[in-house]
This record gives sequence, structure tokens and C-alpha cells, in this order.
Amino acid sequence: MYEDSVSEESMLAKKVWAVVGATQNPQKYGYKLYRKLKNRGYTVYPVNPVYPDIDGDVCFPKLSSLPQVPEVINMVISPKKGSEILEEAAKLGVKNIWFQPGTYDDELIALCNKLEIDYVLGCVLISLG
Repeated sequence: MYEDSVSEESMLAKKVWAVVGATQNPQKYGYKLYRKLKNRGYTVYPVNPVYPDIDGDVCFPKLSSLPQVPEVINMVISPKKGSEILEEAAKLGVKNIWFQPGTYDDELIALCNKLEIDYVLGCVLISLG
């Protein structure tokens, strides 16, 4: 079992987020997380190469296409796709990843440690209440 490398509170205090795996489907977590963060006053960017927009907001194909570097990346994608995102995040200087349940594995946790990226494992929806 893994433990968060930093507190949820310290990560939630950061106000610029990217949701990797954001979606237009209101039934999916990628949509619910994006909306919840946005509704709570966060600057939040949806990242998904499949969609041009989410609710009229520009959706970006990758982290490096964002207009600013996010302080936190919220992962809502399969662990199989995660290492590519972590490598891109490290190149951009992102130091915080929030992994939703089911989005991480041993390899990704080891990669976070290697790249010196802090992480939280849990559900943002629950943490924001």
C-alpha cells in the first residue's frame, strides 16, 4: 500500500490544475473532476487529444500546449498512459500529481520518486467535499 508523498491540503491549496483525461461525457470522472475544480474557483485546464472543447472551454491535446504550466496535474487516465504524462510534466517543471483511484501502479509511483514529483492518491471529488 502506498502513502501520499504530500498532504491533500497542501496540494488543494495550489490553484492552477490540469485534468489529464478530461471528457465531454458528464457521467465520467474526467468531466466531474474538471467541473468540480472549476466550480470551486480553480484555474483548471482540460487535457485530452480527443476533444476540441469541454463545455465550450478549449481542451488541450497535451500538457505542453497549455497556456501556463499547471501547479497540479490530476490524472484520470489508465496507468498504461501515465509514464508519458509524468515525463512531460517533469520537463515542464510540474512537481505535483494527484492520482485518482485506478490511475497509478508500481511503475508510476517509482517514476514519481525518480523524477522528484510529489503525489496524492485519492479522489479529488471526495477531498473537495
